[in-house]
Amino acid sequence: MSRLVMKFGGTSVADLERIRRVARLVNAEVQAGHSVAVVVSAMAGKTNELVAWTDGSGAAAQGLTPSDDEYDVVVASGEQVTAGLLAMSLRNMGLAARSWMGWQIPIIADDAHGRARIDDVQPERLAAAMDAGEVAVIAGFQGVTRDGRIATLGRGGSDTSAVAVAAALKAERCDIYTDVDGVYTTDPRIESKARRLAKISYEEMLEMASLGAKVLQTRSVELAMAQNVPLRVLSSFVEPGEAPGQGTVVCDEDEIMEKRIVSGVAYSRDEAKISLFGLPDHPGVSSEIFGKLADANVNVDMIVQSHARTQDTANMEFTVGKRDAARAVEIVRAAQPSIGFDDVQVNDEVSKVSVIGVGMRSHTGVAKTMFSALAEKGVNIQVISTSEIKISVLIDAAYTELAVRALHAAYGLDQL
Repeated sequence: MSRLVMKFGGTSVADLERIRRVARLVNAEVQAGHSVAVVVSAMAGKTNELVAWTDGSGAAAQGLTPSDDEYDVVVASGEQVTAGLLAMSLRNMGLAARSWMGWQIPIIADDAHGRARIDDVQPERLAAAMDAGEVAVIAGFQGVTRDGRIATLGRGGSDTSAVAVAAALKAERCDIYTDVDGVYTTDPRIESKARRLAKISYEEMLEMASLGAKVLQTRSVELAMAQNVPLRVLSSFVEPGEAPGQGTVVCDEDEIMEKRIVSGVAYSRDEAKISLFGLPDHPGVSSEIFGKLADANVNVDMIVQSHARTQDTANMEFTVGKRDAARAVEIVRAAQPSIGFDDVQVNDEVSKVSVIGVGMRSHTGVAKTMFSALAEKGVNIQVISTSEIKISVLIDAAYTELAVRALHAAYGLDQL
């Protein structure tokens, strides 16, 4: 009997009626002959509520250990509630089912509470229960440290839980059920002509996830690619058998016969641009700036440096997430006396728009098409960043939707 992992996000389990629909979808896979493990998120809005409670409790008093470990105890409880409710619904339908917490499997994680990474999954007990005919309902988003403490995996961590379990079980595939019926060429809320992709490569999905697409969590795609776990993105808002052939398969590039030059357009409004003026233009300056930011866990994305008008000086621009902007400026200003630059400015009214496609490796003119399409719409480019299969530009946030629609049309994505 082949093993299948199914994962359901918060909107899919938002209330009891939706949990019952999930149970019907699970039952359909059991009746089709699969041995099933189900990974669930907390009910929609529950994690935010729990986080607010931890914020209201306040920080640990001076001299005591920070309460990150207890934060994890609280926020991990949302998934526990969902797992129990789904197991009860499955039993109500006549299926053998039980809930599993991360520590019961166990899913071994490091001790970076709130953003832990999975070190190992030990699936023997889980596999034995599944092979005996029991549906395993697993609380996502959580693991256990080697000293026995609950550790959560960060926002979207249930996707990572599901992929890790699928890899450990050597599952046939991992189905990610969400509130959309697959991966689209761009956000359908912005471009009504967006098309659902039948297949997309791990690399393309990884770029789209990291560049703003919210369908899958970045770490889950990284893990799926590393472990070669086939993913399928599906809608949970259908009844079993209601939408045959739906969904998008995320797979190895070699499994896609027709490789598109560009597969999608992604965008992110969660950007802030920091500009440094009058930097000394000599070795070690960039290392000092970005070293201090890295030490503070500030993630830097796009970077561009240019010569300033004054001899032996340079100007530099880089982007960080909006939430990190104030901290990044504070860190840079603290380093101003030792580095000796003139000024720092921040602009959080910017967006990053990207085009992604494995076909870029073998086709020329992709950048020309992008820049021409934006120029025709009067969209000014502030910063450019490229990789082998993507081109990203930083633009004024007011032009985000215009840019997305222009690029979607320029690459013929509405014709797929």
